Amino acid sequence: MNEPQIAFLILYAAYIAVILIFHNTLLCYPFRLLTTFLHEISHAIACWITCGDVHTIRVFDNEGGVTEYVGGCRVLIIPAGYVGSAMWGSLFVMLSGGRKTSTGVAGVLVGMLLMSLCYAPNRTMICLNLFYAVFTSVFIYLEWWVFTPILNYVVLFYGAFVGIHAIFDTYQDTIRRTVLRSDAYACYEQKCNCCLPKCVGMQWAIIDIILQLFGVWVALVQMSEECGNKEWLECLRGDLAWDSPWEMNGGQIQEWGNQAKDMFN
Repeated sequence: MNEPQIAFLILYAAYIAVILIFHNTLLCYPFRLLTTFLHEISHAIACWITCGDVHTIRVFDNEGGVTEYVGGCRVLIIPAGYVGSAMWGSLFVMLSGGRKTSTGVAGVLVGMLLMSLCYAPNRTMICLNLFYAVFTSVFIYLEWWVFTPILNYVVLFYGAFVGIHAIFDTYQDTIRRTVLRSDAYACYEQKCNCCLPKCVGMQWAIIDIILQLFGVWVALVQMSEECGNKEWLECLRGDLAWDSPWEMNGGQIQEWGNQAKDMFN
């Protein structure tokens, strides 16, 4: 393990400790609202992907939210909230290590914050989105024209907080208690009558944890010495590659064909 990987793990562990200590305090309230926004925008993205139409996206000051839509595939839209916010957390973590990657994902976040204002937002969401759009844009500017690295730390904190809060939120809303209007209950009523809402929530929580760990693993892979001179996707593709026992080249196939032909001659 090299120095960047050690520094990343230490900083990530420090972020997790701070998040766990101050999670339910006023200090982390804006970040909890950000996670709520990512929860709702994930519903909206799933709706768009499945050819639905989103009417409103709203975030409330009680840390709740609602996405009103018509059409689309509800089986995919319903779980997209909790699982989707965890995916965003994982994405922030895995892309936090590089200057270009952290800038790219920060830019995507700013774009989503501004684009979602076109869908009948309430006052809380307008204030939230404008604040984080400006806040994140300032760090993008500082990263490229004032001081580097700085955006990496912000994106990593986003990822750590969103990922941990997604796990905590899934536990509170779907496992610890059963809320009739929760996503887990809606999923149970929609297609999963054989699986109780708490079982649905348990599956989502496991997925949330796996996604956060996957984000950390990818970030560490990108910081390894083997990836020092490679592009981001090239490095990840190389790390995920393995020799399959079922792979065969053209020469082998031709040789086997000739052998089979000789057997029948």
